[in-house]
Amino acid sequence: MPKSFDIPSIYESPVIRRIKEFRAEQDGMKKDMRPAVLDFGPIRFLIPRHFGFCYGVQNAIDIAYKTIHEHKGKRIFLLSEMIHNPTVNEDLLRRGVRFLFDTHGAELIPLDTLTADDIVIVPAFGTTIEMQNRLKAKGIDPYQYDTTCPFVVKVWRRGEQLGKKGHALVIHGKYQHEETRATFSHAAKDGPVVVVYNVAEAQILAEFMLGKRPFSEFESVFGHKATPGFDPVHDLAKFGVINQTTMLATETSEVMDVLKAAATELGYQFADTSDTLCYATNENQSATYGLLEEEADVAIVVGGYNSSNTLHIVELLERKFPTYHIRDASEVDSAARIRHFSQWDKQMHATEAWFPTHRNPVTVALTSGASCPDALVDEVILKLVSFVDGASSLDDAMAPYSLTT
Repeated sequence: MPKSFDIPSIYESPVIRRIKEFRAEQDGMKKDMRPAVLDFGPIRFLIPRHFGFCYGVQNAIDIAYKTIHEHKGKRIFLLSEMIHNPTVNEDLLRRGVRFLFDTHGAELIPLDTLTADDIVIVPAFGTTIEMQNRLKAKGIDPYQYDTTCPFVVKVWRRGEQLGKKGHALVIHGKYQHEETRATFSHAAKDGPVVVVYNVAEAQILAEFMLGKRPFSEFESVFGHKATPGFDPVHDLAKFGVINQTTMLATETSEVMDVLKAAATELGYQFADTSDTLCYATNENQSATYGLLEEEADVAIVVGGYNSSNTLHIVELLERKFPTYHIRDASEVDSAARIRHFSQWDKQMHATEAWFPTHRNPVTVALTSGASCPDALVDEVILKLVSFVDGASSLDDAMAPYSLTT
């Protein structure tokens, strides 16, 4: 029996929830990655098989909101943003929760001001061993209100198993991301660790392993994201690859292939860690590939601008469609103008004449990141429908998704 979570009603979604429930009823084995079609006549939406709150995010929200409800009158802190979604984090702030650090690790509230009576919630990304020890020194149990994603913990445990068997670890991730910082800390207690960002960096690391690059260059390339004294020739004689769970699963597999090929050439031991890839990330990305099999005039991705899994979905959809990454419906000003984020220059942009009003119907590929409430996707649907004349009613558009149970 799947675990159920208590999610606040503000995140409930009448439209997307019904489509997801219908798809689950029709495809319980999750084999059909074709998107659903929500058809309003002059505008239609392609809704992917999987997107929105994953298990780990639901778990984090459940724990955090219960903690707030059960400890009224107490000071409640989050180590950092609980998940990478501004709507959720802003609601937590409105409820009195305060963040101790920003997403880059800069201190917002000095830990010295905390007491043993304060409550500290660990975010879904987890935290470092060093931070756990700092909290313990203040008399605060870092595990009492711990929302760390179970799949992140699974990666940590696999890393620990390998480290204790003498394996070094390569982490595929963004070294400044909260999850990767936490994974690095947990892995480093058992052995050498280095972080690679993408396949290109994996190829550079393989060149160091094979002696094709001088070791004197290693510090400038990887020194800032490796354990002290890391030696790619000797430390990677036995190693495995683990990942930041929100990275592209296909890219993690490519990173593994590159490094495995180098290990095979050298006669080194390479541990199979493919079982650590996050199922939710895999499903969401597979569903995005399902969207890419279709034809659409425009794609919209809803989610936080610092959400790694959301950025990867945008990256995939950009390969085929004009794609706009928005926080919520408020950034869709009109059919004539949309404000959106670009991960490539880290800037907001305003695009005019973005909505193809000359098309009938207009087909919109619409999805969101794993930390985005489905309610925000509902709002985008209703706003875009308001841009066209002669649209069917919501009840008529939803009619194909009537549940039989």
